[in-house]
Amino acid sequence: MKYFKKFSTATIIIFMFLIQAPPLAAQEWSSAQKEVWKNVETYWALFAKGDFDGFQSYIHPDYHGWSNSSTLPTTKESHGKFLEYSMKNSKVLVYDITPVAIQVFGNFAFVHYYFKMIEKENEGKTTNSSGRWTDILLKQGDKWLMIGDHGG
Repeated sequence: MKYFKKFSTATIIIFMFLIQAPPLAAQEWSSAQKEVWKNVETYWALFAKGDFDGFQSYIHPDYHGWSNSSTLPTTKESHGKFLEYSMKNSKVLVYDITPVAIQVFGNFAFVHYYFKMIEKENEGKTTNSSGRWTDILLKQGDKWLMIGDHGG
């Protein structure tokens, strides 16, 4: 009985804390953060519709990214080979991205976010994937270019 009272009290305290904590997606973003996120949404939309050239236009020439599935970081050229193959052999049916943190420092920014995606391969197999990414962006002109990323 003593254990049950302690467990109940702890559960109530945790529940009260959780209902008072604002959800991450409900954050108020600054105009700079919104601008960065808009670019992330744009290149994800390009990826989802299979627009290789459009997506690549958001990748900085000095890009180095590191997917969880890669043993080493990749360059823009190397990443592009696999991305182009993927876009030719599968189609994104639906995806969702949710920002968690966006930091902007002048012309440099990083974005942490979650993703969920359903893809259909040309052979008909459907694949669900989800995970988290960090994109590192550098502003050139009015466009934020990905100069690095990590996740999967």
